[in-house]
Amino acid sequence: MKKFRINSIIFISVIAVIFGCNVFYLVQLYESIRKDVEREVMAAMTDADIDDLMVRAGRAQGLASNATMQEEADSVNSKAPRKAEASTYRDENGQLISVRTEADGTVVEEKALLAEEIPYSNQMIDAMSKQFHSIMDKYIGFDMTVMDSVLNDHLSRRYINPEFVAVEVVNGKDSVLFNNPKIQAHSGFDTFRIVINPNEDVYYKAYITPLTRHILSQMMGVIVTIFLLMVTFAAAFRYLFRTVSRLRTIEEMKDDFVSNMTHELKTPISIAYSANDALLNYDTANDREKKEAYLTIALKQLRHLGELVENILAMSMERRKTMTLKPEKIHLPGLVEDIAEAQRMRGGKDIAIEVRSEGDIFVTADKSHLSNVLNNLIDNAIKYSGESVAINITIDSDSLDVADNGIGIPAKNQPYIFDKFYRVPHGNRQDVRGYGIGLYYVKHILEKMGWSISVRSQEGRGSVFTIKFDNHES
Repeated sequence: MKKFRINSIIFISVIAVIFGCNVFYLVQLYESIRKDVEREVMAAMTDADIDDLMVRAGRAQGLASNATMQEEADSVNSKAPRKAEASTYRDENGQLISVRTEADGTVVEEKALLAEEIPYSNQMIDAMSKQFHSIMDKYIGFDMTVMDSVLNDHLSRRYINPEFVAVEVVNGKDSVLFNNPKIQAHSGFDTFRIVINPNEDVYYKAYITPLTRHILSQMMGVIVTIFLLMVTFAAAFRYLFRTVSRLRTIEEMKDDFVSNMTHELKTPISIAYSANDALLNYDTANDREKKEAYLTIALKQLRHLGELVENILAMSMERRKTMTLKPEKIHLPGLVEDIAEAQRMRGGKDIAIEVRSEGDIFVTADKSHLSNVLNNLIDNAIKYSGESVAINITIDSDSLDVADNGIGIPAKNQPYIFDKFYRVPHGNRQDVRGYGIGLYYVKHILEKMGWSISVRSQEGRGSVFTIKFDNHES
């Protein structure tokens, strides 16, 4: 058992390590998917910004103030240098440097805005949208309803379907420049920002229902698989542990039984041996009283030895799950009367056994095993009764009752008396000994024959065992 305990600890430790690794990799997978989803949201915001600019541009074409807008734009553009020149080159680090010559001859060098790790087409679209915003925002106001709708549409195309989407315009310090009436509270949402006008420090800020549910839905297959594997491991280990524990209990009970039975077998053998030795080696022929005492002792111990052997054989037969019965037609009242007559001859107690039958009852059963069952029930009735034993056996076409005037069985113990090795506690009483096999054998054999047995009992008023049988003839 110690080896099993050590192996169990190792097995549980390995499962715990595997489970910890799975949790670690699940967290890593969650973070990876979250980054991908966040990139998709940022891309959706960029696409939604371009669509919103197109909508606003369409609105601008229909405005009556278009001429005024053009005049103001010309006024703005007239302030820009008309003869400025620009060129680019790469420095020793490979960085693009923009060289701009102003109209007054001033040369300005600055890093180019293009980043090599981002496709140039994306950077061009980004730069164009920012130029649009620098001009458009002065004349065409923001419409958050349109932006919300467009962003929601782009998220849906990417299979991201949050319950809540709202966009507002903020500056670099997160102060609201153009609010969205849909946003009642700013907490409890995932937020994303993209710059739309760096010159004016203007951003779109999106509030989206937390993406955890969306991410977990993508991970659900992996999570369910790992969970089922862990549950399977746990269930298998629990089943194995319970099975081994049950086997250990049975093994301990078996060892106790063998130890007790060995002691019980040695006791009657040694006593009978001593009695016989006394009869052989001492002059008991002229001492009738002593001779009778020795023979009574030997007879009693041999009877006890026979009971022990019968119990061992009963347990041995019970272990044979493929045991086959030899059914035959039996005149039940005759069989019961023969068994009762033999039991009446037992010494030590005043035994009265009455057999009553409603006519000639025939049953189909294994005669040997049925005899053992009836002997067992009558033997128990005698053992668990006082000095005067009264047993009534009643036979009818459906059942057989064995009633006694014994000590009875407590109600709390009655559901367990047919369990293997179970014995009803009797306090300090030591005169009745047994191993809890007899009634288990009785029930097992009767079930093998397709019959059943039940008990009614009350402490101090005896017990009634009822055998219900079928396959009989009246």
